[in-house]
Amino acid sequence: MCWRRLRDWTEAGVWPRLHAILLAELRTADLLDIDDAAIDGSHVRALKGRAHTGPSPVGRGRSGSKHHLITDRYGTPLAVSVTSGNRHDVTQLMPLLDTIPRIRGLVGRPRYRPRRLFADRGYDYDKYRRLLRARGITPRIARKGTAHGSGLGKTRWVVERTMSWLSGYRRLSPRYERDPRNYLAFLGLAAALCCYKRLICLTT
Repeated sequence: MCWRRLRDWTEAGVWPRLHAILLAELRTADLLDIDDAAIDGSHVRALKGRAHTGPSPVGRGRSGSKHHLITDRYGTPLAVSVTSGNRHDVTQLMPLLDTIPRIRGLVGRPRYRPRRLFADRGYDYDKYRRLLRARGITPRIARKGTAHGSGLGKTRWVVERTMSWLSGYRRLSPRYERDPRNYLAFLGLAAALCCYKRLICLTT
């Protein structure tokens, strides 16, 4: 019964809609700052095979998946995705931006596009800087081969903290789900729960 309900709700798009509703509530409460966004990816071990798994370059080649996450300035999850563990982070940059919902909550046009995007050296490709600028987004991406201490980490650290929050959910780390749709459903639900906890903690 529970698995059938999960399947039906997932196919009906319940989790993305729930996430979008909570983001709108956060924006209404002035608890969302999408002007500055941060993006990152994180490996998670997959105990069972199937789709969206692959040899992890940071896990001695063991099967794994990768979470991709973009957050607002406060670390609020805006969009999440899952790929195999051997996919490069930068390949999911543009698809993840496209997944950000139209966030309502205030009078005027819904927001879905950050003004600045912060990322680590894994996203250091001029091609993607050009793609971001074409969308009116200013890239704030660390350069490879430069010394640490650029100051970008003062804004970028929030996405790493949110990654650790997501990894704290039992169904996400390690990955037990064979079906990638179920796993993405649990990841989307976890992102919505992060939004809900922030909303409740700061408005009560």
